[in-house]
Amino acid sequence: MQTNGVEDKFAQARRQMLEHDLKGRDITDPGVLKVMAEIRRQEFIPPSYRFQAYADGPLPIGCGQTISQPYIVALMTQALRVNQHCEVLEIGTGSGYQTAVLCKLAKKVYTVEKCNELSESAQAVLGRLGIKNVEFYIGDGSCGWREKRTFDRIIVTAALPQIPHVLADQLIDEGLMVAPVGSGGVQELILGEKKKGKLLQRNICDVRFVKILGKYGFEE
Repeated sequence: MQTNGVEDKFAQARRQMLEHDLKGRDITDPGVLKVMAEIRRQEFIPPSYRFQAYADGPLPIGCGQTISQPYIVALMTQALRVNQHCEVLEIGTGSGYQTAVLCKLAKKVYTVEKCNELSESAQAVLGRLGIKNVEFYIGDGSCGWREKRTFDRIIVTAALPQIPHVLADQLIDEGLMVAPVGSGGVQELILGEKKKGKLLQRNICDVRFVKILGKYGFEE
């Protein structure tokens, strides 16, 4: 009975998140709203912070990383306009929550994480939830995917000083990329659209992300 009570509280918090933090702002994509109403965010959060699973703020997940607030996850996903034909490259697996959201919308997700501990934890959670259309890679996400190939969409979930050419090169023409860009404590969330080999960029809003460490990111 106690377990059911806890689950009921999580379900109620998830509904409140959907109505107030997503629909109550500018999240209108029905696919994004449906997926975020279904995915149990508490599964991706360390036990000591699980009671805050549906609060609209970031939470620590280890390795100096955070799980983004639900609104930002929804906003970035909505901006990408992911559909069932898309292969998506995710830079920064983190907790695996954003990965799960993308997997529910895309044909397949390829996700890169530098921290082995986080990648293994995310793999375990997604496996437990039966999400299989995903491929994991542990390495320097600022360099993109390990093999030379292109993707329909690219999402970066940690701040870059600028969008590196290696990532832009892995995006198909007419493809979309969303990434936080900037060197300060506040960055710009950039939506890039590739047109005739050039990445055209526009600012969505200001955001705060941890910085990506790596060859084309920030120094450790």
